[in-house]
Amino acid sequence: MTTLLLSLLLALAQAAVPGVRPLPAPLSVARWWDPPPTPYAAGHRGVDLSAPVGAELRAVGAGRVHYAGQVAGRGVLSLTLPGGLRTTYEPVRPLVTEGEQVTAGQVVAVLTEGSHCPEPCLHWGLLAGEAYLNPLTLLPRPTPRLLPGAGPDGGGGAGDLSPGRPAGPSPRPPR
Repeated sequence: MTTLLLSLLLALAQAAVPGVRPLPAPLSVARWWDPPPTPYAAGHRGVDLSAPVGAELRAVGAGRVHYAGQVAGRGVLSLTLPGGLRTTYEPVRPLVTEGEQVTAGQVVAVLTEGSHCPEPCLHWGLLAGEAYLNPLTLLPRPTPRLLPGAGPDGGGGAGDLSPGRPAGPSPRPPR
């Protein structure tokens, strides 16, 4: 039941949020989302994206500033998105204030020092009520592209592509 509810929330999130990247492309994940098995267990309730101190951070969707201030000595920004989703960014220097409306893609904060990563990074989180979700689900899906020479005839068809196998020229069996 919980899985079904979370799947529904993710589908609604993807429909309601345009999916702007919080940092410029390409995104580099320093640490992936690793949800805890229970609410109080250890885990990683967001993703860490590598970025230099001073990087401008953008709102991933239109919404309202839920919180902008300090938590445990770190700057934190939290935005409420359509449908009640809430996304968080830390460590940051917020450029917006609590209650302010923001637009998708608007620069809302600057990355500061003090992350829990060995190198500077943005910790980016997503919540639906009290449930932590993978914030990467908010991003637009990449457009699939077929590479030249990937097909069975070498002409870029989809015949030789399969899950778990890289796209590209296929080794042909000896005849």
